Amino acid sequence: MIKPYLYIQKTKEKGRGVFTKEPIPAGTQIEISPVLVLSNNDTQIVDKTKLHNYIFLWGARETRSCIALGFCSIYNHAYDPNCEYEMDFEAETMAIKTRRDIRKGEELSINYNGEVEDSSPVWFDVKRK
Repeated sequence: MIKPYLYIQKTKEKGRGVFTKEPIPAGTQIEISPVLVLSNNDTQIVDKTKLHNYIFLWGARETRSCIALGFCSIYNHAYDPNCEYEMDFEAETMAIKTRRDIRKGEELSINYNGEVEDSSPVWFDVKRK
């Protein structure tokens, strides 16, 4: 399930991103998408490809990864994101929910660190202090 008002658009600095055609209230589940779970061996292979930028660590011990279908892998990173994601390891799905009210035309973002308030530098931002 992906809300029909979401769309993908190119951004100037981050490649593609997910945007909304309508305002969205805080606490709205805007997407639930299946994932393809990769073994540890497959994760090591994918880590050496461009797909590295689009996978999520998977499992309670994060020994595997997944490729999220739907729009999940297109949301851009923010240290103070307007959305958060939740993984359902049993159902093999990811859900995206808004953290605050979103304006029409606004880009939607998630924190790639997994925890909404985790401000540790992500792999492409290691110079950040």
